[in-house]
Amino acid sequence: MTAPLLSVRDLTIGFGASPAARSVSFDISPGETVALVGESGSGKSVTALSVLKLLPPSATLSGSIRLDGTELVGADDATLRQVRGNRVGMIFQEPMSSLNPLHSIGKQIGETLAVHQGLRKTAARKRTLELLDAVGIPDPLHRFDDFPHQLSGGQRQRVMIAMALANDPKLLIADEPTTALDVTVQAQILALLKKLQRDNGMAMLFITHDLTIVRRIADRVCVMTGGEIVESGPVNAIFDKPQHDYTKRLLAASPRGDALVPAADAPTMVEATDLKVWFPIKRGLLRRVVGHIRAVDGVDLTIKKGETLGVVGESGSGKSSLGYAMLRLIPSKGRIVVLGNPVQARSWRALRPLRKNMQIVFQDPYGSLSPRMSVREIVEEGLGVHMPQLTRAERAEKVTAALREVGLDPAVTSRYPHEFSGGQRQRIAIARALVLEPDFLVLDEPTSALDVSIQAQVIDLLRDVQYRRQLSYLFISHDLRVVRALAHRLIVMRHGKVVEQGLAADIFAAPQQDYTRQLLAAAFELASPETVNGTTIAPDADI
Repeated sequence: MTAPLLSVRDLTIGFGASPAARSVSFDISPGETVALVGESGSGKSVTALSVLKLLPPSATLSGSIRLDGTELVGADDATLRQVRGNRVGMIFQEPMSSLNPLHSIGKQIGETLAVHQGLRKTAARKRTLELLDAVGIPDPLHRFDDFPHQLSGGQRQRVMIAMALANDPKLLIADEPTTALDVTVQAQILALLKKLQRDNGMAMLFITHDLTIVRRIADRVCVMTGGEIVESGPVNAIFDKPQHDYTKRLLAASPRGDALVPAADAPTMVEATDLKVWFPIKRGLLRRVVGHIRAVDGVDLTIKKGETLGVVGESGSGKSSLGYAMLRLIPSKGRIVVLGNPVQARSWRALRPLRKNMQIVFQDPYGSLSPRMSVREIVEEGLGVHMPQLTRAERAEKVTAALREVGLDPAVTSRYPHEFSGGQRQRIAIARALVLEPDFLVLDEPTSALDVSIQAQVIDLLRDVQYRRQLSYLFISHDLRVVRALAHRLIVMRHGKVVEQGLAADIFAAPQQDYTRQLLAAAFELASPETVNGTTIAPDADI
């Protein structure tokens, strides 16, 4: 038998008196993909981070982690430097917190190549452009000098994948690598990773909450809960005949239910007419404007009281820019009316009283939560601004109610964002928005960081809150299964334009446009990793 590339034995990880993982053991052979699955907080990510010793100083490790015969538990810094980025690549869950906002994406990838391979500027630039093209960044030459904030969430994740693959590692640790990607790009990335495995014999430790992806890409799967592996084995055996009760519940979980239908006479709460968001493209020494990225290009929409309007499309289609523009968070042109108030011509001071009634949940919870503020301070901050008349006790009561509403124990209010899993941080962000009791809520990929069981809970929560408060939602997502469970009406965007719109049930049942049909096929037909938009990709295809 081939010796394992990575061998983990009796790994226990502690933070003070609380163990995050207990007696974890698994092997990964060369060229093999092992998936770690489980709910948020189960210990998946902390187990993966321990391989490269990327845990905070307060963490304690015991057990053994051997990479190709090299013991990593207790290894010195020189040994770890040889492993990190060279023998082991890492794709992190939240790209915006991992990419340097002050450096262009080309410079950041080139820096990786210079440090680990010693490539000079010209060679590093050529290799960087190849990597950007391989991971699906459109027009790499013109995107080379862009900064992370100029890319969509999915595009930022693809940059992270390019950086991780730059040095042809033997082992790739992928922590939720497709979280921010739409379904068609997910298929492309999975196909790319499988191709790299075939070409280079690369192994993967794949952490995800999307069980559909696990079935497509993994050879073996380890199911974690409460910091322990409760079941492991070949992926088909686990999916077809799960033995543990937790595994059975996990496989059965998915967002369900029907979207709320607004009353026939419900007033219009939000509307936009000919909305445009154009970002200038600047080139040359004097940074002259040579063109524009038309992120949103002439979009019309209305949302009634108690209604959810879903916005779907591939990464970079303009979904998030549309949501930000509706709240005046980015400059735009056109007419926007929120709660009967035109907002385009208002000054920031005049717009402030409306902010309480229109809130947003951002896609990246780690980037939107201050690392220097406790959970109590994060959720309470808006109350101090918009409800200054409340006493300290009244604010504390509202914070407690908001946390309970999103399924968090109020006892966590003294903890900080870095002490939570990605899914738990997203629930904190939702609580921060709901605590102000808004009438209009923009939900920008609110379930993208959540495992399937928590996704279902959050969708049920949002639906319940909407029913009780008659909230209006602009629900932005690339996960069409989640959208189908919540959205009453739907608009499909591509390249900044609306290509199809109407009742969500009608579009899901009988889409009229080819692009919409491609999105639905990628989401619901469970194409294999080698299939993209219904087209079979040969094993040696250039993606």
